[in-house]
Amino acid sequence: MEIRMQTNLAPATPVRLALPAPATFALPQFVSTFSDSLIAAVREQNPPVYEGQCHPARDRVLDGLKRKPFDAQRNTVQAVSALLVDANEPAAIINAEMGTGKTMMAIATAAVMHEEGYRRTLIISPPHLVYKWRREILSTVPGARVWVLNGPDTLRKLLAIRATMRPAEVPEFFVLGRVRMRMGYHWRAAFSARRTVYRDELGALHHARYAACPDCGEYLIDPDGEGQPLSPELARVALEERRLSCTHCGSRLWTLVRKRGAVRPKREIVLDALQKLPTIGEKTAQRLLSGFGEDLLGSMLEDNVFEFINLMDENGDLVFSDRQAVRMERALSATEFSFGQGDYQATEFIKRYLPQGYFGLLVVDEGHEYKNEGSAQGQAMGVLARKCRKTLLLTGTLMGGYADDLFYLLWRLNPTAMVQDGYRVNARGSLGTAAQSFMRDHGVLKDIHKETTSVSHRTSKGESKSDRTSKGAGFGPKGVMRYVLPWTVFLKLAEIGGNVLPAYKEHFVEVAMSDDQASAYERLSGSLRAELRQALAKGDTTLLGVVLQVLLAWPDCAFREERVVHPRSRSLLAFQPPVFDEQTWTPKERELLDLCKREKARHRKVLAYTVYTGTRDTTARLKRLLESEGFRVAVLRASVEAVKREDWVADQVERGVDVLLTNPELVKTGLDLLDFPTIAYMQSGYNVYTLQQASRRSWRIGQKQDVDVYFFGYGATAQMACLELMAKKIAVSQSTSGDMPESGLDILNQNEDSIEVALAKQLMA
Repeated sequence: MEIRMQTNLAPATPVRLALPAPATFALPQFVSTFSDSLIAAVREQNPPVYEGQCHPARDRVLDGLKRKPFDAQRNTVQAVSALLVDANEPAAIINAEMGTGKTMMAIATAAVMHEEGYRRTLIISPPHLVYKWRREILSTVPGARVWVLNGPDTLRKLLAIRATMRPAEVPEFFVLGRVRMRMGYHWRAAFSARRTVYRDELGALHHARYAACPDCGEYLIDPDGEGQPLSPELARVALEERRLSCTHCGSRLWTLVRKRGAVRPKREIVLDALQKLPTIGEKTAQRLLSGFGEDLLGSMLEDNVFEFINLMDENGDLVFSDRQAVRMERALSATEFSFGQGDYQATEFIKRYLPQGYFGLLVVDEGHEYKNEGSAQGQAMGVLARKCRKTLLLTGTLMGGYADDLFYLLWRLNPTAMVQDGYRVNARGSLGTAAQSFMRDHGVLKDIHKETTSVSHRTSKGESKSDRTSKGAGFGPKGVMRYVLPWTVFLKLAEIGGNVLPAYKEHFVEVAMSDDQASAYERLSGSLRAELRQALAKGDTTLLGVVLQVLLAWPDCAFREERVVHPRSRSLLAFQPPVFDEQTWTPKERELLDLCKREKARHRKVLAYTVYTGTRDTTARLKRLLESEGFRVAVLRASVEAVKREDWVADQVERGVDVLLTNPELVKTGLDLLDFPTIAYMQSGYNVYTLQQASRRSWRIGQKQDVDVYFFGYGATAQMACLELMAKKIAVSQSTSGDMPESGLDILNQNEDSIEVALAKQLMA
């Protein structure tokens, strides 16, 4: 840099100033160094709604709950209430770490909102957590009324709600399973047939039947038939394609029908319900029905399960033993029996037949599940958010690494703010253009320009150009400031305080393959990469997914032969015979065995995750090998219904299981696996939500032992690239969770300049 200075004593002479070299900071160091200035800037641009000043009236509501929230939970409830009521925002987000008690905080918020005039709370829940919500509400809020809208009698309950429409004097909760929320309904055309008599041109009388509106009696006119009335046959064809209304009076020309023909007798329905309970088989159920009748047993199961558990015979003796009573009580706490029949989309009913604002607060559990653009449950959630006065979204992983993870959630929660920022529906009624703009403004988009030159022409060179855009992991700080901080309350498990939680630590273990295994992997990898390179050179991406899956899975499945065929031509691309027999441990299995031995010596149970539970089933082999070493092993499979998994795991713990094997997808939500303080990932998978949620299954309120999570990965394989990608996506996810990344996978996340390096490019490098 050169600065010229002019004085009266001498001619102008150039003076060179030596400037110091620019300082380089790592991001954590930068935040630590300038934290005061950054916090001051944030406070100036986004004045906090809540700064710890507890509202006395809301504090009294929290003090009146059956279960008192911890101080950190209480502050979260106060902050959310201030945002929704005092700041009058339409929506709020609780982005709390798994195990902090999001359910408890949402229920406490609903109790506070009831006193603020928001009398009814509608909860959207995963179907297997519906009855856990009911249990938590009844054990927290005094005098609360809970309606469960998750069974085939949902329509009956909604009709009863609409018929009463009375003021809510006590807090009322309506728990809706998200599958039932979007479930469609069955209908058929509904019209009457009118006979008429007319004369033709020759004066002859004719009789005819025409379709008519069942309410006003007007003929149904064929819009393409020059105003001619429709015959019943033609009307049935026209009305079966879509639901229409009468153009004269507006009455519906369709009606609901049952999915199944005949209505089942109540005795059969109660008989089936009894057999779903533990310790009750067909003979016991028949004996109970013969002794007490279906009406009495049905009313007990629907309304008073404790009366059923303490059922007495004619001699005054308890029908069920203490062991039966304990198991049934645990099962009934997570189950509701519905003896009605009928299907109707609950969202459609609420939208059409309940008044705007009938529900004061909408609570969306596992809110990140509603982020996809075209999902039916996401659209249904948006409809319910517009019908309710306020919305509270609960999540432990607000985003999975990409900016558009947030766009559709934000659009459904607060469309007004998005429109004000210029994100609008285009002329075709799509949000695709707005989502792309949001990605460009706040996320990472990679514009890829490809140009190839061909010399195949005799007189000139041919050029081929192509452009495409792909998204990358990342979310800018401006987006965090604009769309995350103003509406989000963050809570970490470590902030609960009071020694409520033990220590939590993640470990990464790089496992070296055996010599034979490494040689076989090199041959298989080289062969498949050569095939993939040839296919990509021709613009064919068909093999990409096949090659990636094989190279990721084979090191863990080297005990079976691997036959790789082309997905279209079915030609054989590669064949690899087994490297290990049924009795030989693979290196990673040996690492798991050593871990299980260490933990058993410490009287700790191990939860082992494996993503290969289908065609490449590794759970049966792991179970057999571990049992040969004296461990008691159980395998949780998808065949165990979601609502029964908690009871199933409790049974295995009672039987003294040492190791539980399962796919992390089966336990990522709703289960408190406090009996398994050690977790081992045999493979991680690609889903950030699943990995982060499954890792916290045992580090929850109530855990007394330190929690250790281990990630196993074979060195010099595609698994390492997969773990690197997961580490980077977790880092981005944590940046929108009010936290600097501290994952055990961070040891692999060394490239600070790049957020995501495509796995396929790493394989082809």
